[in-house]
Amino acid sequence: MKIRLIRRREMWAITWEGWVIAIAGLIITMVLILTNIHPFLAVNAPIKADILVVEGWLPDYAVESAIAEFNKGGYRKLVTTGLPVSKGHYLAQYKNYAELTAATCIALGFDKNKVVAVPAPSVVKHRTAASAIALRDWLATSALKVDSINLYSIGTHARRSWMIFQEVLNPEIKVGIIAAESQDYNSQEWWKSSAGFRTVTGEIIAYIYASFVGWKA
Repeated sequence: MKIRLIRRREMWAITWEGWVIAIAGLIITMVLILTNIHPFLAVNAPIKADILVVEGWLPDYAVESAIAEFNKGGYRKLVTTGLPVSKGHYLAQYKNYAELTAATCIALGFDKNKVVAVPAPSVVKHRTAASAIALRDWLATSALKVDSINLYSIGTHARRSWMIFQEVLNPEIKVGIIAAESQDYNSQEWWKSSAGFRTVTGEIIAYIYASFVGWKA
């Protein structure tokens, strides 16, 4: 009996031309991601809306631009959302970002009769969902008849906030989205700064998580 310890097999291997095409395809894919992921996340899709909802954690410059949007958008009310402040709670006059941002609007000259603070309870995770649920509950008991809102967010957080607010308020209320421009980095070349890289990559992960794993509080 003849015993064979090895045998010859044919196998497929990538040619140098194949490697060139594969590397070129990878480079093109990376370029497309770098140039398109930020506009995808920092989405702008406003609609004709009754109220403007401003996420209370936004920086002051974004609050100023939200007021400008309100003044030109024909809204009836500006509603601020937000959770309890995470730092300085015991010293702060305003205990949550919703009230803090509403007070900021008034300090900037906004009509106090047109702004409403809708705070959300303290949660460990799914903070955007908690704000959306608080808004839904407030709208359900409010004398206002609201059929549509525009949500005012900032930068790459906009896509995820839009998705969550849509799912929480659907189908009774239509939701548009407006993303303020972040001043922390150059959105055209976000990968060239640590702030831009951290923000965009973090939002990519958060958006994928919210889309496929879950966001419900």
